[in-house]
Amino acid sequence: MAKKEETKETKESVKEAQKKEAPKKEASQEAKKEKKEDKKHEGKGEEHAKKERKGAPKEGKKEAPKAKEEGPEIRHIVRIADTDIDGNRSIQYGLTGIKGINRRVAKIVSLNSGLDPIATIGYLNDADIDKLKSSVDNISTVLPTWMMNKQNNILTGDDRQLLGMDVLLSKNEDINLMKKARSYKGLRHERGLRVRGQRTRSTGRKGRTVGVTRAAILATQAAAKEGEKKEEKKAGGK
Repeated sequence: MAKKEETKETKESVKEAQKKEAPKKEASQEAKKEKKEDKKHEGKGEEHAKKERKGAPKEGKKEAPKAKEEGPEIRHIVRIADTDIDGNRSIQYGLTGIKGINRRVAKIVSLNSGLDPIATIGYLNDADIDKLKSSVDNISTVLPTWMMNKQNNILTGDDRQLLGMDVLLSKNEDINLMKKARSYKGLRHERGLRVRGQRTRSTGRKGRTVGVTRAAILATQAAAKEGEKKEEKKAGGK
């Protein structure tokens, strides 16, 4: 009996010792897991810090942001002689937007106003634009007579350079005057034909075919055959 009691006591003491050791083992395992996680986070933090250090500018070489140099603003549309001109173009080519001014006339006008023909028209100041406007308004005094588009007017005999809508109006007036006078050019204008001696057989026919059509040839052949048959009948009847 005494041995049995001793064995029971030893078993109970072993169980109690195991119970006491179990929470210690669990605590030690949890501590190990926490340490591993801390190491992982520490490594990631160091990697992030390294990346930030690589991409971040150095503190000693910081420079102040440079102020943008602001130049003169461009005018996208310039109004001259009741016409909108593209401001991105040069003076020599921008003035050609006005009806009645070609490149040569535009160059003469720009030089007369004391400006560079290659300069961009949108960057000109108000004084330069006023100079251009005045030279365009007085263009008849700037150009030579042989360069003007309306020389020796029928009514007044003056030589002028017409601009804008005046070009179209004067053209229509001249055509109407030729029609009233019943001149050759006026009649050709009335009939819608070529005025300046161009050929009309192959151009300007407006839907009609050139030369002889096949249908016309067949019609003439059929008429010739019928005539022959009639002649044969007359000859047979006699």
